[in-house]
Amino acid sequence: MAIKYMYNAMTQDGLDVHLEPVKIPHWVRGKESAEMIAPRAKSLAILGLGSSVGTPPEGIKAEVLVVQSFDELKQRASEAIGRIVVFNQPFVSYGETVAYRAYGASEAAKVGAVATLIRSITPFSINSPHTGLQDYQDGVKRIPSACITVEDAELMWRMAQRGQRIVVRLTMGAKTLPDADSFNTVAEIPGWEHPEQVVLLSGHLDSWDVGQGAMDDGGGAMISWEALSLIKELGLHPRRTLRAVLWTAEEQGGVGAQQYFDLHKVNMSNFDLVMESDLGTFTPEALQFTGSDAARKVMAEVVKLLAPINTTKLEAHGEGTDISPWLKAGVPGASLHVADSRYFWFHHSEGDTMSVQDPQEMNLCSALWAVVAYVVADLQDMLPR
Repeated sequence: MAIKYMYNAMTQDGLDVHLEPVKIPHWVRGKESAEMIAPRAKSLAILGLGSSVGTPPEGIKAEVLVVQSFDELKQRASEAIGRIVVFNQPFVSYGETVAYRAYGASEAAKVGAVATLIRSITPFSINSPHTGLQDYQDGVKRIPSACITVEDAELMWRMAQRGQRIVVRLTMGAKTLPDADSFNTVAEIPGWEHPEQVVLLSGHLDSWDVGQGAMDDGGGAMISWEALSLIKELGLHPRRTLRAVLWTAEEQGGVGAQQYFDLHKVNMSNFDLVMESDLGTFTPEALQFTGSDAARKVMAEVVKLLAPINTTKLEAHGEGTDISPWLKAGVPGASLHVADSRYFWFHHSEGDTMSVQDPQEMNLCSALWAVVAYVVADLQDMLPR
């Protein structure tokens, strides 16, 4: 429905819009619940992790082993057999700590665990579980995996430290269905001189099934549309084509973007710059850029034009799941650095709603996105590789 909606909205906006079909994974959460039975009765807020298997209909009731790291799990491997392993790892950074969400189930299964409950990957919690993708390793038994709240992970850790026996019942109706049909949504303003050369701006249109996905990544998708919309409204005609792509199935591991890359990499030399916004659209602070030293010099001049909104900083490391195949292939890439300290408070949770978004902050992000995209698209030459 979101793809159809955006196709119509961007068409009505006067842009050239088309859909590119892709095949995507189809995972269904189903009904899920967890409760502590001992040492006392307590319901546990959970969110099953993407691609997880379900439990038998009656659920899994087992004793709990609480660990704080993969190392501790290895040291206590003999205690894990037949247990539900609870990971209570501290939050260091998303990039580092997300390994527990991604690989916790397979690591626990290797030592005989029957399920895993993983402390949500967030620095801040109001008893909120945060979902996300988990990744089974080939040749390892697939066991059910869900995230629990920071509070409940710490509670069970304290109980375990006191030597109390903890029993939990976990019920998950999760299942994976055959791959489904979806689309990457593409809108363009054709270049007047080099229509075959492209500056690509992007965000992803899919989100997890909790909250609204307004922040992750509604904001990134909307500013990529708004940038084109502004340029059209101003009557500007860039030399090269401006292309906004709203990716599908980013959350399952950049699935739509990988298929886009496979389809279009034959024209690699015509991709001037690829841009992605997927870390929130709070107040912009800088543009992050990956490319040659010569290209960086050009981009440093481009961002000087953003002095009126005070975002003239150019930082290293443009990043994004969806543009990473292009970056690895040597195409210059850019991403938005925003005041994102609150991003992981809401990320992949019921809290990711329109209430997180601020129109003025989004206007600033759109302005940065539009200026950078247009100016690069209208330069005499493509960015040097």
